[in-house]
Amino acid sequence: MANVDTEPKWYILHTYSGYEAMVKESLLRLIENNNLQDSIVDVKIPTEQTIEEKANGKKKVVERKLLPCYVFIKMIYSNQIWYLVTNTRGVTGFCGPQGRPIPMKEEEIRRLRLEEYVADADFEVGDRVAIDNGPLEGFVGTIREINPETQRAKVSIVMFGRQQDVEVEYVQMQKVPEGAETPEQSES
Repeated sequence: MANVDTEPKWYILHTYSGYEAMVKESLLRLIENNNLQDSIVDVKIPTEQTIEEKANGKKKVVERKLLPCYVFIKMIYSNQIWYLVTNTRGVTGFCGPQGRPIPMKEEEIRRLRLEEYVADADFEVGDRVAIDNGPLEGFVGTIREINPETQRAKVSIVMFGRQQDVEVEYVQMQKVPEGAETPEQSES
């Protein structure tokens, strides 16, 4: 009896070091050659851009993998798909017990930004928000400007004892309920 899901879910694949891009390309070819567009929906390698300083003093923007040796795949799980994916060159297996995949949780998908969330912009200028993702995680501030096209807001936070305006994506923040105590209120 085949174990089959009906909704595509995100799973984590472990790969050999440095094989992430090759595994992604191989999986995309596998999807196209075997007409698996309905079973394997997406393949991603989360990256971030960082600035590196070279020996000559010049700075360069570099694309760096967030999680080396891992590729993320959104698929409808079945034994056949499991077999095809695990037999792809460079793949060591799925992350899970005995190499059987476990679907990722919604908060993990959001944190890694595997999917573009269209957040309902129920934010308004003047709202108190808590930043729950990214380099400013843990900060609480007040929305100064909203840009619905880019789904970003300018948020005023206290950093190093000074008021600072920073740009934050909608998916990186949550409204602070009225009357809720924030970390900066509990310090005073």
